[in-house]
Amino acid sequence: MSRLSSRHLLGLEGVPKEDIVKILETTDTFREVLDRTIKKLPTLRGITVLNLFYEPSTRTRISFELAEKRLSADTVNFSKSTSSVKKGESLRDTVQNIEAMKIDMAVVRHGSPGVPYYLTQCMDANIINAGDGAHEHPTQALLDMYTIWKKYGKCEGLRVVLIGDVKHSRVIRSNIWGLKTMGASVALCGPSTLLPFQVEEFGCETYTDIDEALEGADVVNIMRIQLERQQAGMFPSQREYTNLFGITKDRLKHLNPNYTVMHPGPMNRGVEISSEVADGDKSVILEQVTNGQAVRMAVLYLLSGRDEGEE
Repeated sequence: MSRLSSRHLLGLEGVPKEDIVKILETTDTFREVLDRTIKKLPTLRGITVLNLFYEPSTRTRISFELAEKRLSADTVNFSKSTSSVKKGESLRDTVQNIEAMKIDMAVVRHGSPGVPYYLTQCMDANIINAGDGAHEHPTQALLDMYTIWKKYGKCEGLRVVLIGDVKHSRVIRSNIWGLKTMGASVALCGPSTLLPFQVEEFGCETYTDIDEALEGADVVNIMRIQLERQQAGMFPSQREYTNLFGITKDRLKHLNPNYTVMHPGPMNRGVEISSEVADGDKSVILEQVTNGQAVRMAVLYLLSGRDEGEE
């Protein structure tokens, strides 16, 4: 049985605070493992995990694969370009054929929202959403929250500003649901053309003036422009976007003194963030990457239902 309220992680909308806290606390244990000389545990020995990535990925795919290997799971990596999908095989047939080879868990990234949920209807494996279209990316938000939680000892009461392509960003959506559940105050900022219709339904403060949005913020999490998910004409040029919404050292004066700069990657340096800010002493961008591996180890362990002393 899963140690969480659900046997799948499809998103953070509606996930109870108790589950999020359990994931963050469990992440602490696995984060210590990553600082050891030997970064391997027998926790998931005998469990087979499928990495089903229909979209390109660097950080998320490598992070999940390393998390699985460091928990001693057997891993299978699916590549769309070398699979029978190129011959016309449906998603359902693909995953059911792979599951017939005795897969226990599946990590899925797909360009269409809802695919992870669909897989729960045609597979018995535990499903983990690694990003579905512009819907959600729960483990990215969890690693963002863990990074904040470790620095401040809490999320509650902090003012977190999410800047960028709100309309297309699955990372922003998962951050909104997770941070609000944990008691943070969340603000959104971006060009009006990159704010979704009825953005007020998120229940967040919304700005189109970046300096106003940053005033009194504790954390600024900067998202790239999702050029691959949007139609042309969302803003005049990247240069104008940088002038109006790019995070530079000068703009950081609006934040609280003990501020934190975050970015889920990949970064477009000189567009949404300057190199001076990305490499500055308030940036935790590389910490996010390391923490992401520990978060994914925690999620895999908790969903597997394995007892700590089972192996």
